[in-house]
Amino acid sequence: MILEIDNIDTYYGQSHVLQGISLGIDEGEVVSLLGRNGVGKTTTLRSIMGLTPPRRGSIRFQGEEMAGKKPFEIARLGIGYVPDDRRIFPDLTTFENLEIARRMSAKKRGHWNIDTVCDLFPVLRELSSTKGTHLSGGEQKMLAVGRALMKNPELILLDEPAEGLAPLVVVALSKAISEIRDTGVTVFLADQNVRFCRKAADRGYIIEKGSIQYQDQMKNIMENEEIVKKYLAV
Repeated sequence: MILEIDNIDTYYGQSHVLQGISLGIDEGEVVSLLGRNGVGKTTTLRSIMGLTPPRRGSIRFQGEEMAGKKPFEIARLGIGYVPDDRRIFPDLTTFENLEIARRMSAKKRGHWNIDTVCDLFPVLRELSSTKGTHLSGGEQKMLAVGRALMKNPELILLDEPAEGLAPLVVVALSKAISEIRDTGVTVFLADQNVRFCRKAADRGYIIEKGSIQYQDQMKNIMENEEIVKKYLAV
């Protein structure tokens, strides 16, 4: 198992956001964390990355305990993170954004480089000289994913990857996630778009009020009308 989360509790001040979260992801899987807005999806990813450290519980990556490590230390272990607000450098071009990620990476060799990222997202090659501030939301999302891949992670965390994207871009992104998995990168994505997760992910966990309420294969989740209505319907 590449990632194991065991009974973590995470707070924002006095607010108890994550309450005993436990889940596991096997190497080579695409796993989704499903739930409505505000139920703890982003906090779960931030807890993994050490940005909002849990007060209790254990987070292990490839058997190594990560709770208590700094975010840069966690990234160097081989975890990429794409936040929901993308955080690309707006005054740098597309290629400069990718190149700076390569230079800052502790892992210099691997499948992912500018050429392979642009093979995954051909539009980035066409926009190589375009500054980040002039990219559309979908193009910025592709660039943010590509930038995370430039570090050649073994696990990549995607926060709300389908949010705000046009339907055709969502389809392209789900295909790209399958291609990323095929290169050996494990993917953990948090999103409320159940149809997107059905196409992109193998398994899903459903979170509600800071706790895992249900887990199953994505196909089974989609076919369970009671579960979808109870936890995922808007």
